[in-house]
Amino acid sequence: MRSVCIRLLLVAAVLASLPAAPCRAQGFGVGGRISFLKTDASSDDDRQRFLGGQIRAWLSSRLGAELSFDRRVEDNDLGTVRVRSYPVQASLLLALVRSSFSPYLLGGFGWYTNSIDALVADEVVLTNRTRRTGWHAGIGAELRAGKHAALHGDYRYTFLHFGDDEESDVPITPGNRFVPAHEGSMWTAGFTIYF
Repeated sequence: MRSVCIRLLLVAAVLASLPAAPCRAQGFGVGGRISFLKTDASSDDDRQRFLGGQIRAWLSSRLGAELSFDRRVEDNDLGTVRVRSYPVQASLLLALVRSSFSPYLLGGFGWYTNSIDALVADEVVLTNRTRRTGWHAGIGAELRAGKHAALHGDYRYTFLHFGDDEESDVPITPGNRFVPAHEGSMWTAGFTIYF
């Protein structure tokens, strides 16, 4: 895990050294999004829909950062169990081309919290909370709609495990040392208002 962190820090240092863009190409924005999260890559039945928002900041013409928060609340038919899920992700965005249509690569870290509440007469009597953390990476694009608005969509692999990660079941060989495996995936679509 330490070597993965060192690699990510080196990539971040290289990206930060890219030439800065003029002020008009930079931006800070907030917006809403819809996400479809699949926690098990081998199953087609566990896709869940989330609503949420994000804060995006383009730090230069090619480097951006995003902090996103999604939420899903679901009750069972009897009203005795409520499941609340809160994925939070921090991502770096690397624009491949910066124009009105900007494809980008993304990567970062996420915190995924699930709470299961036992209910009696619509009052919570017991809560079981679990949290998982993990790396994510993907590809997406942002479509500018004027100077102050943009639409975006992306696909992310979640819970990445590298060949040298202790949590991975993939045996370490020279060919797969840097090739990640994943446990889940996530589609997102949203809009951002830039200031």
